[in-house]
Amino acid sequence: MEVKDIRIGIIGMGHVGLTTALGLAELDWTVTGADHDEFRMSQLAAGECPFYEPGLQELLTTHLDSQRFIPDPDVERVIRSSSVLFVCVGTPQKENGAADLSQVDGLARSIARNLNGYKLVVEKSTVPVKTAEKIRRTLLQYQEGEHEFDVASNPEFLREGTALQDFLRPDRVVIGVDSDRARALLLELYERLDTTILVTDLSTAEIIKHAANAFLATKISFINMIADLCDATGADVTNVSEGIGLDPRIGREFLKAGIGFGGYCLPKDLQALTHIGEAHGVEFSLLKEVDAINHKRIDAFLGKARCAIPRIEEQVLAVWGLAYKGDTDDVREAPSLHIVRWLLEEGAHLRLYDPKATSNFQEAFAQDLPKAAATGTGERLKYCSSMYDAADGANALLILTDWREFLEADLIRIKRSMATPIIVDGRNLLNPDVVRNSGFRYYSVGRP
Repeated sequence: MEVKDIRIGIIGMGHVGLTTALGLAELDWTVTGADHDEFRMSQLAAGECPFYEPGLQELLTTHLDSQRFIPDPDVERVIRSSSVLFVCVGTPQKENGAADLSQVDGLARSIARNLNGYKLVVEKSTVPVKTAEKIRRTLLQYQEGEHEFDVASNPEFLREGTALQDFLRPDRVVIGVDSDRARALLLELYERLDTTILVTDLSTAEIIKHAANAFLATKISFINMIADLCDATGADVTNVSEGIGLDPRIGREFLKAGIGFGGYCLPKDLQALTHIGEAHGVEFSLLKEVDAINHKRIDAFLGKARCAIPRIEEQVLAVWGLAYKGDTDDVREAPSLHIVRWLLEEGAHLRLYDPKATSNFQEAFAQDLPKAAATGTGERLKYCSSMYDAADGANALLILTDWREFLEADLIRIKRSMATPIIVDGRNLLNPDVVRNSGFRYYSVGRP
């Protein structure tokens, strides 16, 4: 297949699909994106990014204008018109921890019914090992006529908040293929990236993604376990992290203590890999303990809040940060959901602020509280327009997300506006000496 004949289609316009589409457009490929979500497709056609990711809105505007990104709501039309198809649909978690592959299965059947010539079907979604083989069987079973195709695995390593940078300046690209034709096509797509490209078999590529996320989750739970020891002994987990992170065999990344990991990927992929291991007769008790430690982080933080604020009932508490991490509006599995619910149950009056995630938090939290309270019209829950508004008159301030904006806060102004100068920092975001010198009682995680 000549390079000029490569026609790229991406099915699924979530974080992974849209970032991949616009990233490939930035590499000078023409990409058509499709999704069964009609509202999302109408947003894209109108030039509106459906979620917050730094730099993505600007790139969407650029490549709608350049016509290197073409949103098309007709999934089957995109399948027929494309020679390389990226599968970027969701793989949510089932109750037993396994990945729900119903969207992948449904898309595979649609591709089979619309095969009209050679196609390379590329798994981009995070899927269990052996899913590529399952897709291949589906294509063979449901295709009408006989058409050539290949299936490849090209796992994504995109972090919310830095997804564009991760795509355009990756530390590696992993390609799982079983044919020279598929290998050549994917190498052609990524030839402009200055990075290591690891070419391997399908099953190995599928395991790499799950293994990477599980290892990162393990590092986070490990340092949080050490933070508890530091709390018990008066040591400083920040210095412990630096001391072990300087060892190149360990590295500094993902060694920041706090209230644990959330979001869509790490919790889901950790449990999915545990389920995969057990399904293949492999003992994965280590990952079960990683998950258990993470779940206990919220209780540990609430215990610290009780020490800082002995009587929570009827206290006015400011909460900074609702997203599961900074630079995203994602609240899936965010610790804030559990912490805010507990504080309300204890009788607190809450003033909530997040730079980007407020509307998503309101929608998610509405499932747990009466509508009046969840939408901010209740007397005990208010959504604020700024971090200063939230802190005004508060008896304590709780930091739940590591937004850079909070680092730039005027602490003297905040102290003057608060009823009681108490900060409980669940992300170890602030400098303890600076905060205490500003007149606050300051509580953080694993730091004396």
